Amino acid sequence: MPGPLESLKILDFSTLLPGPFASLMLADMGAEVLRVESPERMDLVRMLPPHVNGVSTSHAYLNRNKGSIGLNLKAREAQAIVRGLIADYDVVIDQFRPGVMDKLGVGYEALKAINPRLIYVSITGYGQTGPYRDRAGHDINYLALSGLASYTGRREEGPVPLGMQVADVAGGSLHAVAGLLAAVVHRERTGEGQHVDISMTDCVFSLNAMAGAACLAADVEPELEGTMLNGGSFYDYYRTRDGRWMAVGSLEPQFLKALCETLGRPELAATGLSASKRDQQKLKAELTAAFLQHDFSHWCEQFAAVDACVEPVLSLKEAARHPQLVARGVVQQVPVGDVMQPQMACPIVFGSGLNVPRHGGKALGEDSERILLGMGLTPEEIAALRAARAVG
Repeated sequence: MPGPLESLKILDFSTLLPGPFASLMLADMGAEVLRVESPERMDLVRMLPPHVNGVSTSHAYLNRNKGSIGLNLKAREAQAIVRGLIADYDVVIDQFRPGVMDKLGVGYEALKAINPRLIYVSITGYGQTGPYRDRAGHDINYLALSGLASYTGRREEGPVPLGMQVADVAGGSLHAVAGLLAAVVHRERTGEGQHVDISMTDCVFSLNAMAGAACLAADVEPELEGTMLNGGSFYDYYRTRDGRWMAVGSLEPQFLKALCETLGRPELAATGLSASKRDQQKLKAELTAAFLQHDFSHWCEQFAAVDACVEPVLSLKEAARHPQLVARGVVQQVPVGDVMQPQMACPIVFGSGLNVPRHGGKALGEDSERILLGMGLTPEEIAALRAARAVG
C-alpha cells in the first residue's frame, strides 16, 4: 500500500542518529528520501560495529528505504546539483552547525530563492540562535543542560548514562518529524514553505513535562530519588534472587493490592498509599526483600496472569520474542544486499497499511548516476564530475 507521505520528496543531509532516525520514520511512511552524503567524509554510522556481510547493522537500519547520492558540497559543481534538485525535492533535513550550509551556498535562503515552497528542517544541539549556537555537544550534554539528568539516577551514585539517546531521538528526531509535518500542513494551506529550527536541548527541556511544570510554576525542584516516579516511592526496579529485575509500577490502589497479595504480603498495601517518605522507604525495603526470595522465572510466572502493573525487565532478544511484541509485528525482515536481515519495524500502524521495506541502507553514492542522468547530465559529464571529486 502507498504510504501516507508518498507525496513528500526529501533531501537528507544529516549523519549519525538524529536526522537519519527522523528520515527513517518518514521513509517508512512513504516519503521518498535521498541522502546527500560526502564521498570525502564518510558518515561514521557506516563504520559502527557490528557488521553483517560487511554492512553496519546500524547503517542498514537507519537508512532503510532511502537512496544515496555522493556529493562533495565544497565543490561548486556539487552545489549546483543540489540547487538543481531542490525544485523537485522540496523538503530538506540538515544537521550541520548553524551557518555551515550557508557557507556552502545551499542554506535555506539560497534554496528558498529557487523554491519558495521549500521546507527546511535544521536539527542542532542548541538551535540557530543563542550563545551556544556554535558549540559542540552530544546527547549526554543536552540531557545535562536541560535539567533532566539532575534527577535521573540514584542519590548515592548521581546521574546515570541512559540506555538510548533520549536527546538525539526523542529530542531531535521526533520533534523534527512533528515540525516537518506541521510545516507541510501549513504549506498546503498557504503555499508557503519555512525554516524549522530544532534544538535538541530545547526539545529535551520540554520533555521534563510534569517535573518541569512543578519547578517553573511552584518552585519545586526535583531531586534524585525525590519524586514518585524517579525512585522516591516504591515505583521502581527490584532485583530477583538470580540477579534479574522486575519493574513495579503498581501506583493505583487496586494494582498495589494485587502486587502485595501476589508477594504474599497483603498487609503492605496500606503502607504504599502513604505519602510519607519514611513509609515509602519502608515499603521499598519490604518489596526488595520479597523479590529476593525467588528467581526471575518464579516472579514472571506469578505475575503473568495478574493485572498489577508488574513486568519483567527483558533483554532486547527477549523483548523481540515477547508474545505481545510478536503479535504487533515489531520485527520485520528487510533485504540488505543479497540477504534478509531482521530489523525493528515502523511502529506506527495505519489502517490502510504500509509497504514492506524495499531495502536496507545503500552504498554511498549508489544512486548518484541514476539521479544525475535523470537531471539530464550525460555519462561523460558524470565521469568528469567524478574525476573532479565533486561526485561520488
